[in-house]
Amino acid sequence: MDPRKRLLIRNKAIATGLMIGAAILFVVARSQNGHGAWEWLAAFAEAAMVGALADWFAVVALFRHPLGVPIPHTAIITSKKEVIASNLADFIRDKFLASETLVAKLREYNPAEHLGAYLMAKDNSAGLAKGLTRLLAESLDFIDDDRVQQLLRTALADRIENLDLSSAAGALLDTLKKDNRHQIVLDDLLNRVAAWLATAEAQARLASSIDDMCTKEYPLLSVFIPNRDQFAKGAGEKVARRINALIQEINADPCHELRYKFDHAVKEFIVRLKTDPVLRHKIEAIKLEIVHDRVIADYVQNITGDLKNWLSNDLHQPHSKVQEKISAAVSGLGNNLAQNSGLKDSLNEHLEKLLLHYGDALRTAIAGHISGTVQRWENEDYISEIELSIGSDLQFIRMNGTLVGGVIGLLLHAVSLLLV
Repeated sequence: MDPRKRLLIRNKAIATGLMIGAAILFVVARSQNGHGAWEWLAAFAEAAMVGALADWFAVVALFRHPLGVPIPHTAIITSKKEVIASNLADFIRDKFLASETLVAKLREYNPAEHLGAYLMAKDNSAGLAKGLTRLLAESLDFIDDDRVQQLLRTALADRIENLDLSSAAGALLDTLKKDNRHQIVLDDLLNRVAAWLATAEAQARLASSIDDMCTKEYPLLSVFIPNRDQFAKGAGEKVARRINALIQEINADPCHELRYKFDHAVKEFIVRLKTDPVLRHKIEAIKLEIVHDRVIADYVQNITGDLKNWLSNDLHQPHSKVQEKISAAVSGLGNNLAQNSGLKDSLNEHLEKLLLHYGDALRTAIAGHISGTVQRWENEDYISEIELSIGSDLQFIRMNGTLVGGVIGLLLHAVSLLLV
């Protein structure tokens, strides 16, 4: 049996016993014609009985109609269920879940500090990594289902088919071009070319290409070139130096002609991506060909399958490398939070902003859930739950009413004797 129900039954029995005892004492005292001490006992018992009955009526009237009689303003908790539910929800929303209250509690708790300390603990980071690993492994098992894979493939193909790739690429390049960031890409590309040309491999390829060109384009002249290997090597080195010199010149001059031409070419290409129907049609055709090409689809599926199988096998190992990496990353995050006060402040500030941004909607939803849940309860379940929660304490009102009523009866009797 529920301990609350056992306590309620016990307190009801005590309160009812006191009421019955007062009634019996009243009958006995009256039967003695009210002489001597019996007169005082009768006064005590009469007032105690009245107090007990009044408080019994008051307590029962909160939950039910006393003796089943539909007296007005009884069964208050039942008849006011919707109002109580609404008021309770509003009280929790406005007092416990007010944005100011939650923000104050959040600042007092300092979640970033606690999170850092929690993640730094080896057992905690390992446990979190283990949980994430299990979740990832179960997700892979779910994805293995043929129906899920078919759904994913169909959804992905639909999204790609509906994607305006030309406009998306144009918008991406437009963003890249802001603040001349596309020139940074050009600088990186030129530097990579310069670095490659400085290698022996690049110069050897240039030398080989020059030798092949001489053989094909000038076969008679190439016969008379002495020491062709040395000639080709020197020519390759010179070409590499000239190209590197040009790259250094471009890097040193923000207004170089090549930069202007590159800028113009990017602008023109962006406009064509957005407006040229021929180019847009070609890009769309290439996109659809790639999406529906069986060879490419099989290739991607095989790579994905191999990666998934490797990941699944690793995740099911006792000493999973992925789990170790996750644990190390979690622990590293904890160390960073613990040592970097700026990072902690930033995290706390973002949590406050999230709380303020979503707090009103969340607390309104919680209040609606509380109100709706209470209103959907069956009356008997609703009454039973409230009675089990506070009914035991209400029985003390009945007990006190019996005893206090009796004491008041004695006082009234004493006053009446003084006034006679």
